[in-house]
Amino acid sequence: MAIDLSNNPHRRYNILTGEWVLVSPHRTKRPWQGKIEKQPTDQRLAYNNNCYLCPGNTRAGGFENPNYENTFVFKNDFAALLDNSPNESYNKGLLKAKGENGICKVICFSPNHSLTLPEMEIYNLEKIIETWINEYLELGKNKKINHVQIFENKGSMMGCSNPHPHGQIWAQSSIPEVTTKKTEHQKKYFEKNNSSLLGDYIQQELEIKERLIEENNHFVSLVPFWAVWPYETMIVPKRKMSNISLMSQEEKKSFADILKATTIRMDNIFECSFPYSSGIHQCPTDGNDYPEWHWHMSFYPPLLRSTTIKKFMVGYEMFANPQRDISAEQAAEKMRTVSHIHYKNK
Repeated sequence: MAIDLSNNPHRRYNILTGEWVLVSPHRTKRPWQGKIEKQPTDQRLAYNNNCYLCPGNTRAGGFENPNYENTFVFKNDFAALLDNSPNESYNKGLLKAKGENGICKVICFSPNHSLTLPEMEIYNLEKIIETWINEYLELGKNKKINHVQIFENKGSMMGCSNPHPHGQIWAQSSIPEVTTKKTEHQKKYFEKNNSSLLGDYIQQELEIKERLIEENNHFVSLVPFWAVWPYETMIVPKRKMSNISLMSQEEKKSFADILKATTIRMDNIFECSFPYSSGIHQCPTDGNDYPEWHWHMSFYPPLLRSTTIKKFMVGYEMFANPQRDISAEQAAEKMRTVSHIHYKNK
């Protein structure tokens, strides 16, 4: 009997990592007794004199921010990685460790304390994208740096300690596990088919259209077939590029357009500032060629049914395998049908 992906429990394969996720779409039919609540509109001020990221304010250690007008980048005052750490190995029987060098930076997206990415103008997003590119290239020139991870934790639910619009960059000497897996699977596919794994995947999604959210001339955003988080989303360039520095000016504009459109739809699902962790995956900076790499940006939002009901990785997920109830198709349909105009502007 054929599997009905809309009703039958099944596993889905992540082509980028080689991992599986258990999908249980029938569970969405069970009675739900929770209350769906909307989050009160946040009335943050454009400037907060107690915020250590606002222009002109003083940060930890007495560092004073300039009166910046666009983006502002600085080394994290509480960095998880240090560029002068010893890189010696530690080996005692089955106990193994190795020192790790790196650089951690903070990127303030805007001087306006009250904004988030979906509330910014396209030209502001283009400046953020240019900053991401410059930092990726500059950090990648460092011979000690072999990988640059650009990411954002949005909202206190995701552990963000400051509501001022900002993201982070962790650049390090080793290549992280997820990037290693994605390199391996993209390379295997590229060598066999002489084409991009993600490029061929999005062509299939463009034909099916079930999981598409937004599309423009150069990018698509969609809920990936193997999504784990309820409204997990991926933005992928149509043209294969190993890293973000290879975008043309027109592609940067298209990236800004689809980034804004996609994050607006996220906010509109529950009419709140939608929390997520997002990150850009691109090729390592170790000097090797990566013809197989196709960069992409992923969003992992935890909200499931309301601003207060979220997906937790517990029980089965912690001890066995990632699992989800709402299917990728249901999530994509919900995101497509919500308004593309931000709820605050209705």
